[in-house]
Amino acid sequence: MADCCSGSCDSGRAPDPRYRKVLWLALLINAVMFLVEVVASMQAHSASLLADSMDFLGDAANYGVSLFVLGMATVWRSRTAYAKGLVMGIFGLVVLVRALWTGLGGYTPAAETMGAVGVLALAANGLVAWWLYAFREGDANMRAVWLCTRNDMIGNCAVLLAALGVFGTGAAWPDVAVASIMAILGLTSAREVIGRARQELHNLEKQHA
Repeated sequence: MADCCSGSCDSGRAPDPRYRKVLWLALLINAVMFLVEVVASMQAHSASLLADSMDFLGDAANYGVSLFVLGMATVWRSRTAYAKGLVMGIFGLVVLVRALWTGLGGYTPAAETMGAVGVLALAANGLVAWWLYAFREGDANMRAVWLCTRNDMIGNCAVLLAALGVFGTGAAWPDVAVASIMAILGLTSAREVIGRARQELHNLEKQHA
């Protein structure tokens, strides 16, 4: 994923008001889809849907930081990134536990629900990517945000493959496998965010010592 997907993209305030409007819309869509996938994952007993919701949560947080926090002092940006990394890490662990619970509990996810929500998630990310396409040749941060959304569509496709696998095999292992991979990637991103935030806070402390 692009750096902004892991929370390390240091986007400034966008000079183009159209871009800020797109970020607001993207924030709303990602927040709504996070809730939709969390609820659907519980109803369908799908760990991969829960894992995919982690991407929506991370993106919503990144858009929120871009719009609200990055105009503040550096120390607050770093503290926010640290907190966000902790939340990402906790959520990644929840996904792994959910995947283990699904695999050992003998639950077979509802492939139809997985497929329907997966298509909806792909459409949501596709719409945001289409809006951001016009700004893909902007500065590095604008391009990173667009690439982040585009790459998230790969996760949506992974959920659809998991749904197809569950439907074809009648077993839970495709869902568990996809969820585990996505959770590990999320934990890796969380570790990177926390490490970078701690380094920034350490550097700030040295500067003011």
